[in-house]
Amino acid sequence: MTREASVQGAPGAMLVIVSGPSGVGKDTVITALATMPADPERHFVVTCTTRPRRPYEVDGVHYHFLDQQTFEERRTAGGFLESNNVHGYWYGTPRNEVREALVAGHDVVLKIDVQGAAVVKQKVPDALLVFLVPPSLEDLFSRLRNRATETADELDLRQRNAAIELARAEDYDYVVPNETDQVERTAERIDDIVLAEKAAHPDRRTRV
Repeated sequence: MTREASVQGAPGAMLVIVSGPSGVGKDTVITALATMPADPERHFVVTCTTRPRRPYEVDGVHYHFLDQQTFEERRTAGGFLESNNVHGYWYGTPRNEVREALVAGHDVVLKIDVQGAAVVKQKVPDALLVFLVPPSLEDLFSRLRNRATETADELDLRQRNAAIELARAEDYDYVVPNETDQVERTAERIDDIVLAEKAAHPDRRTRV
């Protein structure tokens, strides 16, 4: 497969990656961040996955739910900025969606696991990496158990992976605690970080 030529975003447009261990509250925090005003509006990328859809999830809103064959076809065609197998399922970031938003001048926010974040940072050195951490590992395990969305085996896998993922926090530009019942505060902290980075680097042109 031929490597595609990179595309340069508009001046100041940033690629922001929010990641952290399973159960830390990435979805909830990003939902809160999406309600905060930004000019121009931020673009929140919807990840593709082969994971089964949970009862409360909406296709195209929470994830693009793909079967294994469709996902593999897109991956082979270079349709993902990054793709990784996490907890037994594939996840991928649509490349064109990221590029189009950056070229149009929008900051792009990605929710990606630790593996995917490392891949994107290697491909896009100007990407801003934000890592969410729980108050404690015990609190994280309690959140995972209480949401009751995994089987016992899946829960065990996520708990074991979470401890490993937390050790990667030092690889990130910023580490932001997501305290229990403080989602708005966490989202505000990320908003402040992005605004400060944009003010410090107004002419940055992210190449994807």
